[in-house]
Amino acid sequence: MQYRNDKQGRPLSILGYGCMRFTRKGTGIDLDKAEQEVLAAIRAGVNYFDTAYIYPGNEAALGEILDRNHCRDQVNIATKLPQYLVRSSADLERYFTEELRRLRTDHVDFYLMHMLTDVESWRKLEAVGVREWLGAKKASGQIRQVGFSFHGATGMFVQLLDCYDWDFCQIQYNYMDENSQAGRAGLQAAAARRLPVIIMEPLRGGKLVNLLPEGARRLFRESARGWSAAEWALRWLWDQPEITCVLSGMNSLEMLEENCRIADSVRPHELTKEDFALLDRVKKEISRQVKAPCTGCGYCMPCPKGVDIPGAFRCYNEMFTENKRTGRREYWQVVSLRREPAFATQCVGCGRCEQHCPQHLPIRTLLREADKALRPWHYRLAGWVSRKYLFGKARREP
Repeated sequence: MQYRNDKQGRPLSILGYGCMRFTRKGTGIDLDKAEQEVLAAIRAGVNYFDTAYIYPGNEAALGEILDRNHCRDQVNIATKLPQYLVRSSADLERYFTEELRRLRTDHVDFYLMHMLTDVESWRKLEAVGVREWLGAKKASGQIRQVGFSFHGATGMFVQLLDCYDWDFCQIQYNYMDENSQAGRAGLQAAAARRLPVIIMEPLRGGKLVNLLPEGARRLFRESARGWSAAEWALRWLWDQPEITCVLSGMNSLEMLEENCRIADSVRPHELTKEDFALLDRVKKEISRQVKAPCTGCGYCMPCPKGVDIPGAFRCYNEMFTENKRTGRREYWQVVSLRREPAFATQCVGCGRCEQHCPQHLPIRTLLREADKALRPWHYRLAGWVSRKYLFGKARREP
């Protein structure tokens, strides 16, 4: 296993264990299977384990495995505050205390504000005293390092980087998301601030392996490298020294062994021009299925009415490159669950975006199509109810 340093100079394995994908058995987690996989990962040198309050049974399962095998001190636990549920300073303490109980530990090594999507959400936390609370927890040693996980646009990510003296951050990033969400620009912005970056969804939940079109599969098969689709995706990430740790939901020993083998052998900057050219061809094969040929360049932004144009198109495309549920769920996270939403229906048709689009896309027409597909009536209703609960208000949509 290879390691890259956290902000305090301590080594983190470049491969992290994403516990969200523990195998389930009946209504709970298959604890015996998860235990075998976690212990195998520790023996292979993995020392970063990621979970969250809202992952059903995950914290408790990880805590039990580490406790009964007496290996808590061999790993770093990363878990997350469900900040979207916090209403008061008492909530901060209540959720954290519950997490310590589940994890059977007296401290959390890496504590994230879960799914922090905009600055307003952080301001809400500040209003209930999160700065002071985090300061006290760090001083006591109950929280060692503080970060946030992010789903959203690059510009908002950069703003969040400067809201607090973070110790690390976590972003969705893979070769298909290079120019969307936080993207490469966000990765580089974090690196410029000397922030370690944890990567989630390196394979888009396995879709860059299991849902590749045949043209992309053929390109990988015919490559002299002999790498699997998963290995190409992981090597593309680890080729970038700005990346500290890549999370993988390894729910089989075979997958674990394969990922550890790659993590043992990979080096930064080892991919060649030919390798990048092949990946560009793979991306084009995947993109043939898209409905909105947006590159995510962001020249259309900012929209004067707050519409997240690249975000809407990315989610719209995911409905066809992956499946409808994935695109709609992503839209829910990135656009709906924000204090100030960025719905496509906020578009007033001014056309400013189209004047700046290098692809000359009919953005206004595509936005209407995207919103209709992404938010059928029951999604709109659920979104309204969720926003009313989370923020105490819900903007009436145009």
